[in-house]
Amino acid sequence: MLYHNLYITLLVILAIMLFPCLIRAVRGPRIADRLVSVNMMGTMVMVMIAILALMLDEGYLVDICLIYAMISFLSVVVLSKVYIGIYEEKRHNAEHPEEKTEGGMSDGSF
Repeated sequence: MLYHNLYITLLVILAIMLFPCLIRAVRGPRIADRLVSVNMMGTMVMVMIAILALMLDEGYLVDICLIYAMISFLSVVVLSKVYIGIYEEKRHNAEHPEEKTEGGMSDGSF
């Protein structure tokens, strides 16, 4: 009974802690802040799933937690790659304003 109350308390605390991360992910101010907050939210959800696995005594939830960890890692990697691509494109355009980029992602053509 003591562990059950502890698990419930931890789940409530983690759920409350998700809201500041969500606010930081939406408001920014920098892209790096957004990436870190998305990664932190993924980690907190994984901990919540692990706590539920202990509380409910269900082993399959640990498998779901591992799959979620892989998806969270890949999403942060993809978001980082997109951000680096946008940053490089802006830097290139600032250094060479006379060149016109053709066929890039910014003009919608493929």
